[in-house]
Amino acid sequence: MSTETPGPNITSRPSGRAARERMYRYVLLLCAAASILVTVSIVVLLARDAITFFTLVNPVDFFTGTEFLISRNVYGLLPLLSGTLLVTVISAVIALPTGVAAAVYLSEYASDQMRSVLKPGLEILAGIPTVVYGIFALVYVTPFLQTIGLPVNTFNILSASIMVGIMIIPMVSSLSEDAMSSVPDSLRQAGYGMGATKFEVTTGVVVPAAASGIFSSFILALSRAIGETMIVVVAAGSRPRMLNLSDPLANLFQGYQPMTAAMVQINSADSVSQLGFTSLFAIGLTLFVITFLLNLLSNRIAARYREEYE
Repeated sequence: MSTETPGPNITSRPSGRAARERMYRYVLLLCAAASILVTVSIVVLLARDAITFFTLVNPVDFFTGTEFLISRNVYGLLPLLSGTLLVTVISAVIALPTGVAAAVYLSEYASDQMRSVLKPGLEILAGIPTVVYGIFALVYVTPFLQTIGLPVNTFNILSASIMVGIMIIPMVSSLSEDAMSSVPDSLRQAGYGMGATKFEVTTGVVVPAAASGIFSSFILALSRAIGETMIVVVAAGSRPRMLNLSDPLANLFQGYQPMTAAMVQINSADSVSQLGFTSLFAIGLTLFVITFLLNLLSNRIAARYREEYE
């Protein structure tokens, strides 16, 4: 009895392989088309109900209004936009420098063993449910800020923004570290050949060469911060409020209602008018446009710097 294991069937007909290749191609094409179809369908349905809203509410009043009161059918976007932008800016101030610093360490200074421990540990932060961040902000961060003397309210934008910033650090650090690691070693060696120190090579060669990836991580992280919902719902409060430009610091200690939190409030209300319900889609469409523009900006920046260093 023969014990030889059968080898690959090299005698199969070429026509059979061609048929399988065509099948694989059609299956993959179907998957790609399905994802595009779902995306287009969501946008169309979002726009359809948003248009219904704008037939009842003047778009100028919506985009320039300074009051958002569902009970009175007053829908001004600016208070919600103020809260959203405030969360985004504060979280960016926390996450962008911290994330880049972590990426520099992981890419240029950490040993392979240290990187194998720190990077997965850092990315675990991205797997924590956002509602947990919100509860942590409400239960621990806000009391801590009060303990150190800051006059923060129970619900305040500062605690929520800190946790949103911590949440997006892994996105910035991971994508930035990937971009820095892809920089050719020949550029580093050229820097060392010129007598530069490790820090000078890192800041003068590696970071500029990886600028496209770093900027892309910034934009993606900001898009994530703009769309964050659960943290701001739990910790930022539910009062639409315009920014107080006469006392900017006081804005940090008060509660705000970002756009995503307003959508949750409308959707969870016991009773809401048809106009209030369609306002959900108008706010959602505005969020979509903002995020879409940020992604376009990210792509343009990445393409521009990639052309410079290739």
